[in-house]
Amino acid sequence: MSWYRVYGKRLLDILASVILILVLSPIIILTTGVLFFVNKGTPFFFQERPGQFEKVIKIVKFKSMRDPEPASGGALSDNERITRFGRFIRQTSIDELPQLFNVLKGDMSLIGPRPLLFKYIPLYSTEQRNRHLVKPGITGWAQVNGRNSISWTTKFQYDIEYVNTFSFSLDVRIVWLTLRKVVVREGIDQSKERPMEPFNGSN
Repeated sequence: MSWYRVYGKRLLDILASVILILVLSPIIILTTGVLFFVNKGTPFFFQERPGQFEKVIKIVKFKSMRDPEPASGGALSDNERITRFGRFIRQTSIDELPQLFNVLKGDMSLIGPRPLLFKYIPLYSTEQRNRHLVKPGITGWAQVNGRNSISWTTKFQYDIEYVNTFSFSLDVRIVWLTLRKVVVREGIDQSKERPMEPFNGSN
């Protein structure tokens, strides 16, 4: 096993997350302030997700949705709950910035399979479940190869490929591709204007 896999990746995560938090602090502070007013005092969204080896971690993101409220006799859909500012921070990936603190803490890595929901674990195949052998990431191999414009099956194939082959050079490549995609907003299915469909074990 390479030195990078054992020690280097964690050292890089610490160094990069500290630098990014400092450099991006104006955006983080400004976004927190705006969402404090937009979301009535709750700028952050917290949720338990499976981390490395399926250990429980609590991720933090900027809150892009209103709290559920009844509308016309029924509950609002996720798409209806997304605020205008929330849609902007999603499209620009600003909503992910608080996860830099998850990286600094050691719950996550800058790069790895995205942390999904616990309810999906029983639906994974044995191979798909191997995505939890590494720490989840803010961005990953699947994200730079299609994000929510590719199927769940294809996403998981990229996740497993990353788990089996990740290296310093691959991580540098993913960082570069992530920056490029954020700038040009590639890989987002704009026609649907909604989050990707939930994983049901076959898609």
